[in-house]
Amino acid sequence: MSLRPPRMNSSKARESVLGYEIAQEQAAALGRLGRALEAALAALSEHDGQQNQSAGRKEREPAGAMRERLLGVAGDALWCFVVQREACGLRDQRAIMREYRVPLEVQNRMGAFGADVPHRPA
Repeated sequence: MSLRPPRMNSSKARESVLGYEIAQEQAAALGRLGRALEAALAALSEHDGQQNQSAGRKEREPAGAMRERLLGVAGDALWCFVVQREACGLRDQRAIMREYRVPLEVQNRMGAFGADVPHRPA
């Protein structure tokens, strides 16, 4: 008599394993994109803080090329994060805007693709 390793005879068992792996990857991607959004928002906030500090006043300086680029990057990061959340079944965008304190300027640039937004690798 020979011993055989257990086999997955059931297609439900295979689907369950595959579903678990897909859920893991979705969660990992959501985490990566959330961290990218946080970093983009922090860079924008830091840039604005430096501009305000160098001006010696609390009023915002006119948007320069660097700020426009940072706004584009933050808008792109927000778009990617929203799309991934929706793929996971999380559809309430208000929670993102509130929790991450996303400025209205960034919200308005979400999904706007232009020359100032660096392209993500495919």
